Amino acid sequence: MTKLSVNINKIATLRNARGGHLPDVVKAAIDCERFGAEGITVHPRPDERHIRYRDVHDLKPVVTTEFNIEGYPSQGFMGLVLAVKPAQVTLVPDPPGVLTSSAGWDTIKNEAFLKEIIVELKSHGIRTSVFIDPVPEMIRNAAKTGTDRIELYTEAFAKQYPADPENAIRPFREAAVVAGEVGLGLNAGHDLSLENLNYFYRNIPGLLEVSIGHALICDALYYGLENTIQLYLRQLKG
Repeated sequence: MTKLSVNINKIATLRNARGGHLPDVVKAAIDCERFGAEGITVHPRPDERHIRYRDVHDLKPVVTTEFNIEGYPSQGFMGLVLAVKPAQVTLVPDPPGVLTSSAGWDTIKNEAFLKEIIVELKSHGIRTSVFIDPVPEMIRNAAKTGTDRIELYTEAFAKQYPADPENAIRPFREAAVVAGEVGLGLNAGHDLSLENLNYFYRNIPGLLEVSIGHALICDALYYGLENTIQLYLRQLKG
């Protein structure tokens, strides 16, 4: 079955906009799990504009499902994840100042760099995933880095889906097949929503996990967090 990991960055964004502790990021994570989420994802950035490094330490003892930390493997990030030891680290090629993730790794150009990082993470018992575009040669080369999984960057699918679902899904379906051929586990994330998630799920073989934040938190403003998580879980069935 495909797991739903809820990215709680936007909870932290709202808190930081006003200062103080509301909404409570730790309580939000506990509630997401209580409402059915099978994982919690955070993406701490160097400027701490949403999730702070302190949040990551506070979340570690309370997350009882799968804790997934995303980010660029800077010295500070590596120090954080090696101290916290989450279930999974997803490596994202974000430069420090970007608004949101905008591309996957070039696993050919960055093969040696990724290998070094992944060896260190795995020596601490941390499963690794590499954020990647649905490009077969990049996926095949990702296997050479030693990563356990890849996370398909799904923004292109989400943008094209309303007008042409079949063409939108085709490169991702092909990417999933290649991942299976080279023995990589398969995650996916970015702009997946109630509108497109079920179609993506039904057409992607071997999908282990989706990480969803922005759309899910937006929907929660209208439907409530508990109901929203249940709505997303239903998209991962049938």
